[in-house]
Amino acid sequence: MPRFFFFVRLTLSWLLLLIFTFMIWSSVTERGKGGIFLLWLVLMCFVYASAATHIRRVRLVNGSVTASALASRQRRQIEVPMETGRAFDLLDRAIRDLPQAKTVESARDRLQIHARVLRVYPLGHSVPLLQQMLGWFGTDHNIVYAVITPHGETSTVNLSCEPESGAWRDWFTVDSATNLENAEGISRAVSLGTTEVRRGEQAATKETEIEKELAVAKLRLLHAQVEPHFLYNTLGSAKYLIRSDPSGAERIIDNLILYLRHSLPRLDNSLTTLGDELERVRAYLEIMQIRMGARLTTELNVPDALKSVPFPTMMLQTLVENAIKHGLEPKSGGGTIWVLAADKAGRVAITVADDGNGFGTETAGSGIGLQNVRERLNLAYGPDATFDIAVNFPAGVAATITVPAAGPKEVSP
Repeated sequence: MPRFFFFVRLTLSWLLLLIFTFMIWSSVTERGKGGIFLLWLVLMCFVYASAATHIRRVRLVNGSVTASALASRQRRQIEVPMETGRAFDLLDRAIRDLPQAKTVESARDRLQIHARVLRVYPLGHSVPLLQQMLGWFGTDHNIVYAVITPHGETSTVNLSCEPESGAWRDWFTVDSATNLENAEGISRAVSLGTTEVRRGEQAATKETEIEKELAVAKLRLLHAQVEPHFLYNTLGSAKYLIRSDPSGAERIIDNLILYLRHSLPRLDNSLTTLGDELERVRAYLEIMQIRMGARLTTELNVPDALKSVPFPTMMLQTLVENAIKHGLEPKSGGGTIWVLAADKAGRVAITVADDGNGFGTETAGSGIGLQNVRERLNLAYGPDATFDIAVNFPAGVAATITVPAAGPKEVSP
């Protein structure tokens, strides 16, 4: 039925044009009306040929022939589930990728895109006369006009594809579905682009979840290990002191129990408090002082007001172990380790410093333990936390972790 009315409309339009021509011609002369009618019949052959080609193209592009698809001027409203800037870039790329796009003018500040697209008629190369006649009836170019309307996190695209000619010409000519093809092509490109963006976001989210799971797995492994060599050496020292210094052996065991008490119950929790972490570190340093004797001196200065600050578990312990293992134990005379905390306008800076051997081949801040610290800080706090390692004057290394006093915005599992 749409095809029938389509042919009727074209026929009536050209018939009215013929009648008007006869009226004008009759006011001048009575001769030549037969030639005019014959010319009209020839023109109608080309009109019907172009109409048949138009319908066939509409069926190929749209899949069915409807009244809206047969129109030479196409309108689309496309909902894009992304913010305006990204939607503009996606639409601009879709229009520029049109095969016959000649000029594209983009106005990002006005969220408008205007393009001029060359019209390519079907059968144009195989039937030159038909191409010439259809070009004479119609126009050589189409116009694409798009406006984006922002709606917070989403955007609406109002798309217009039409001939570069007045609307009155649509009563006499067709566009061989070129504007329908442009509108459908842009719509598909925007849809595919949106799908690709969403797929990329899902992949990034999945990758982040994998990174978080990996960090949690590393943390659990760290807890499960509880530094086996440390345990072996501590128990060995306790066994040795049982006969020569029973009180020293008792202190080692008491501190080991305290250390384990603060370590083992938190296997499934990535956050504790700075106070709990300090107690674990204090117990660890007590054991190391008994083992190292006068070679190890400790200074812990953490204000009571900061002990309730949320803090990743085992992170402070990692820095203290690195300071002793790489800085103080290899040094013949030992040295001092400092654990300091300070409030800096809503942020807490925790520093572990030593006056040991300083940076070397094993202490350049790129070990597995320090890398794990960086990864866990990034996953838990993002850009809100920092981790810095610097030379401690006159000797040693100072590692500083700075975190928000209120804790991370979203606690990692």
